[in-house]
Amino acid sequence: MYGATETKTAVEGQAASKVGPVVELRSDTFTKPTEEMRRAMAEAEVGDDVYGEDPTVNRLQQRAAEIFGREAGLFVPTGSMGNTIAMKIWTRPGQDVITEELGHISQFEVGAFAALGGCSSRLVPSPDGILTWEMIERRLRPKAYDEIEPGLIALENTHNMRGGTVYPQAVSDEICDGAHQRGLPVHLDGARIFNAAAALERSVREITGKFDSVMFCLSKALGAPVGSMLVGSEEFIEKARLWRKIFGGGMRQAGVLAAAGLVALEKTPARLPEDHANARFLAEGLAKIPGIMLDPSKVQTNIVIYDVQGTGRTGEQFCEEIAKQNVRATGAADKYGVRMVTHYDVDRAGIERALEVIRAMRKN
Repeated sequence: MYGATETKTAVEGQAASKVGPVVELRSDTFTKPTEEMRRAMAEAEVGDDVYGEDPTVNRLQQRAAEIFGREAGLFVPTGSMGNTIAMKIWTRPGQDVITEELGHISQFEVGAFAALGGCSSRLVPSPDGILTWEMIERRLRPKAYDEIEPGLIALENTHNMRGGTVYPQAVSDEICDGAHQRGLPVHLDGARIFNAAAALERSVREITGKFDSVMFCLSKALGAPVGSMLVGSEEFIEKARLWRKIFGGGMRQAGVLAAAGLVALEKTPARLPEDHANARFLAEGLAKIPGIMLDPSKVQTNIVIYDVQGTGRTGEQFCEEIAKQNVRATGAADKYGVRMVTHYDVDRAGIERALEVIRAMRKN
């Protein structure tokens, strides 16, 4: 059996080599840990984090809090868990979570706000994913005993399914100010907040300062293999630690993972503009291909979403066809949408090859 598997693997490898190397553009979650991360993981000092005794996890949590100007931080296995923990802390069952229509919390966390929080969602559409206080305020009604009460506003920066769009700081600050005047907390799904900071040329501390809590991912553009962070006040993180345990997220010698997260946090943000430049290059090349519709000027970070209806294919069909040439993408929210995400494992040559494959497909 082992021999058969080995032979199959070799054959698959030979087949792959005939169509060229894989260009992985489905997501920045496909990044592989760097050599420095792997060394840090191998050498990590560890302890039992459920007891609060893993020194590497503690350093990561402290460093994340420092970078964001917060009192404390918490290492969680996933960004979805981090968002759900925040929702549990800020809301009670029966309340609404106000968020953008295509936000990750509303679309890609399998209804955790309802299943685990007993909350409904109040979805506010926006063409580019950037809500304003005016958009949100018009959805707020005077308190009445027979109406659903809003419990939390949740923003996403950058906005994944709207093409990596970025909140201008003045806009997010105004939302936080308006919400706080109404007695509403604001949580930030900042899975790619370092991409937003790079695009705005500001620190994450500056652009997230007015949020009540922030979640960000170590395992997307920053390149760590596992994990996300929650940052906030001491009181918030104390409650978050409890909910992490309830949700099954208490880890033991997690320092082997936190070590990679520390490297990602310190080293990767500085190179994110390269991913953004590659995304813009990709978008400009795609815009010149007949049948593909997008505006390259709207590409702000590392996510490119485009319409392929003019090619006579759905987004899914388009992705299946280019996958035969080892160029990988995913469908977007729309039937004819395709999403590509740049990251440090795809260089400019990889982007050029992806464009060559799509051009060749359109000629056939």
